[in-house]
Amino acid sequence: MIVGLDVGTSKITCIVGEVLADGAVDIVGIGHHAAKGMKRGVVVNIESTVQSIQRAVEEAELMAGCNIHSVYVSVAGSHIRSQNSHGIVAIKGGEVEAEDISRVIDAAQAVPLSSDQRLLHVLPQEYHIDSQEGIRDPLGMSGVRLEANVHLVSAAANAVLNVEKCIRRCGLDVDKVVVSQLASSYSCLSDDEKDLGVCVVDVGAGTTDLAVWIDGALHHTAVVPVAGDQVTNDISMALRTPTMHAEEIKVKYACAKASLAATDQIIQVPSVGDRQPRSISRHALAEVVEARYEEIFKMVLDELNRSGFAEQIPAGVVITGGTSQMEGAAQLAEDVFDMPVRIANPTRIKGMSEVVDNPSYATATGLLLYAGGDASHVESIVPEPIQKPKIKSKLPSYEVGDGETKPAVSPTKVWHKVKDWFQKNI
Repeated sequence: MIVGLDVGTSKITCIVGEVLADGAVDIVGIGHHAAKGMKRGVVVNIESTVQSIQRAVEEAELMAGCNIHSVYVSVAGSHIRSQNSHGIVAIKGGEVEAEDISRVIDAAQAVPLSSDQRLLHVLPQEYHIDSQEGIRDPLGMSGVRLEANVHLVSAAANAVLNVEKCIRRCGLDVDKVVVSQLASSYSCLSDDEKDLGVCVVDVGAGTTDLAVWIDGALHHTAVVPVAGDQVTNDISMALRTPTMHAEEIKVKYACAKASLAATDQIIQVPSVGDRQPRSISRHALAEVVEARYEEIFKMVLDELNRSGFAEQIPAGVVITGGTSQMEGAAQLAEDVFDMPVRIANPTRIKGMSEVVDNPSYATATGLLLYAGGDASHVESIVPEPIQKPKIKSKLPSYEVGDGETKPAVSPTKVWHKVKDWFQKNI
């Protein structure tokens, strides 16, 4: 059994699944709870976050009929950083062995990181042997010089530590911390799209996360700090209604493209306090929402242009995440990006597929596919943060009562025995 825990800004999702022989995942349990204590992907209240995680995990345990001990967890937020790096080593025996691949990956990831950043992923892109380029797996090939291009993803150490702390306070261990856009890529993208060149855009509640895949490898990751919560806030401000009602109106009536909303369709908007509800057309609501969605997509396009990958993704853009479900989002995105766009649901899922067949479950299901799939073959091992070792006495001990332990052999007696041996033999 594998457990994926998506710690999002608006919702905590826990999914339990089993990896099948064909690489798909059989879902056996799902639990989710509103995220209280999260803001834009980071923990702002530990107690509230712990309670939300605990309830989501308990619900998943009840449905799956098992006890959860460890989880794969996703992280998001503007603190995510990424860069591409290059490493070169000499091939020792004239033929590439696993040790040579490990050494070149170590050389590639030996880049200076800020003291407050923690390395999460080391993702190989391609290898070069002498003058031969574009090698996916160099094991067993002959040559003199081995080079590797890798993609490094890091996150703020304290932000990751706070998420891990909340999980451990629930009595759970953390198997691996995975950035959310990488997890979403596993559940939403096909191998053909990754090979051709594609950008996955995960539009959540707090942040919009994007990842660019070219030639089957991850080349760029970034985070846009504008997402669904800003849409809700815009509705609340424009219609002068409480945030709770604004969220409900967004889910039921909002449209991301004003031309698709009817002008004669009238909706009731609750007012603040004891004032009477007001009426507004759905088209007027769509005009407010469209402006914010257009801003989100333009910020993603600006990031693609800045990174230089906008012209290298002929497969277009794949949008997922809870905020991507709004009517008209795909049409508006096509207008902004001027390339093919599709809304993606999780794939390679069996069992409870009718439940998780929704963009909001992309990251949680992607964590299961990441854990049970071929992640170990495409990502090198990132060492865990060094912890201060616990010093234990090498002398055997025995219990003498009240839980107190004392050495079985006194150091003084040992010294006397050594002294007597020297007096007799020297």
